[in-house]
Amino acid sequence: MFGGPPPPPSKVELEAQEAYAALNVRWAAATCLVLYFSPFVIDYARKLV
Repeated sequence: MFGGPPPPPSKVELEAQEAYAALNVRWAAATCLVLYFSPFVIDYARKLV
């Protein structure tokens, strides 16, 4: 605010942030798939018992 904008991130920092974001997107997609299929798995397991 008083010192001006911060310096732009370096190329290494940008690559690290992009890798971290991509990892988070993959984990979120995997979590969505697990949550989507969990009722079917539970239903199948109940039918086996």
